[in-house]
Amino acid sequence: MSPLEGGVIKSPPEKPLALAMGVDETVRYTYRLRPGATAVAALSEEWGRCRWLWNEAVHQQKSGRKPTFCKLSKLLTEARSRHPWLRDGSQVAQQQTLRTYALALQHSFKVKGRGRPTAKRRKKTLPGLEYTVRGFTIRDRRLRLAGGINIPVVWSRELPSNPTSVRVYQDSLGHWYASFVVRREATRAPAADGKIGVDWGVTTTATTTDPAYDLPHLGYRKRCAATMAKVQRKMSRRRRPRGCAPSKGYLRAKQQAAKLHKKAARQNIHDARQWAKKVVDDHSVIAVEDFEPRFLTRTTMARKAADAAIGAAKWELIDRGMRAGRKVVLVPPAYTTMTCPNGRSGRSTTSATYRRTFRTSWSTEG
Repeated sequence: MSPLEGGVIKSPPEKPLALAMGVDETVRYTYRLRPGATAVAALSEEWGRCRWLWNEAVHQQKSGRKPTFCKLSKLLTEARSRHPWLRDGSQVAQQQTLRTYALALQHSFKVKGRGRPTAKRRKKTLPGLEYTVRGFTIRDRRLRLAGGINIPVVWSRELPSNPTSVRVYQDSLGHWYASFVVRREATRAPAADGKIGVDWGVTTTATTTDPAYDLPHLGYRKRCAATMAKVQRKMSRRRRPRGCAPSKGYLRAKQQAAKLHKKAARQNIHDARQWAKKVVDDHSVIAVEDFEPRFLTRTTMARKAADAAIGAAKWELIDRGMRAGRKVVLVPPAYTTMTCPNGRSGRSTTSATYRRTFRTSWSTEG
C-alpha cells in the first residue's frame, strides 16, 4: 500500500477550509514575564491554593463521589466560606483550576491512553494559573492579575487583538511566561499541488519521498554532551546527603544543566517548525507515518531518539498541515517501511509518484 493511498485522513472539513479562506483563527501568543520578588511570592501563594483544590478534586474522584464541574463549584463556594486563607486568593483562578480538572477527567474516559488526573506534588509540579477576562487586565504594558499582582511583560510582538484569557506559568528554569489566547486573521496558505510521504527514523529524523525535503538529524544534545557531562560531575561532587538542604553551588550547577537541556530542546523545535512550514507550503497532500517513538525509550536508541525529537517534528507537521487546509493522511507504520530481504537495515519508501531506493552493506539494492 502506498503512503498516499492508505491510512486515516486527518483533515476536518470545516476548520481547515475556514483557515484557508482567511477567516479569524484562535491562537496563543506567549511572552516572557519579569516578576519581582513580591509578585513571585504572590504567584506562589496563589498556586498553592489552586494546587490544594486540584488535589481535593482528585480525592473526590478516588473516593467514588464522581465530581463534575458543577459539584466542584459548589464545593469551592463552601470551602471559601469556611477557610479565610482560600478567600484571600482569586476566585477566577480557582474556578479555572477546577474547570481544567473536570476537562482532564472527561478526557480520561474518552481519549485512549489518557489516565485519570493525579495529585500535584509541591516539589515536582511547576506552577500554572489560568485567568479569564474577569481576572486580568493589561495597563501601561503591564499584566495586572486579580489580587493586586502587577507584572512587567517583555512584549516581543504586539497582540493582534484583545486577549480572552491568559495562562501564567513557570518553566523548569524558573522563568515565568504569560500565554494569551487571542484571535487573528489567518494567512491564506499558498497554492500547491504536490504530494509527499514522510517516514520517521533515527539516523535521519524525517526521510521523505523527495530528498530536498529530508530533515537531517543534527544532534544538538550530542554537541553539548561534553559540557553537560562536566556540569553533571559538578552536581555529583556538590550533592549533599539525603535530608540536607542543597548547597548554592549544587543549585547553580543544576540550573546550568537545565539550561543546556532547554537550549537543545528549543533548537529541535525551531528546526522542526522551519521544516514543517517548508513541507506544508509546497504540498497539498501529506502522508505521515503514524510512528510512536515512545517504545524507543526502552531500547539502546533511547538517547539518540530523544535527541532527534521525532514527536515534536511530527506534531508540528500535522498541526501546520491541518491549519493550512492540507490533506494530512496518517499511515500505519506497517505500510511505510519494508525490510530488505538480504539485510536488516535496508528500506524503501514508495508513493504514487516517487520511489527512493536505499543501499545497505548486506545487499546491492534494498
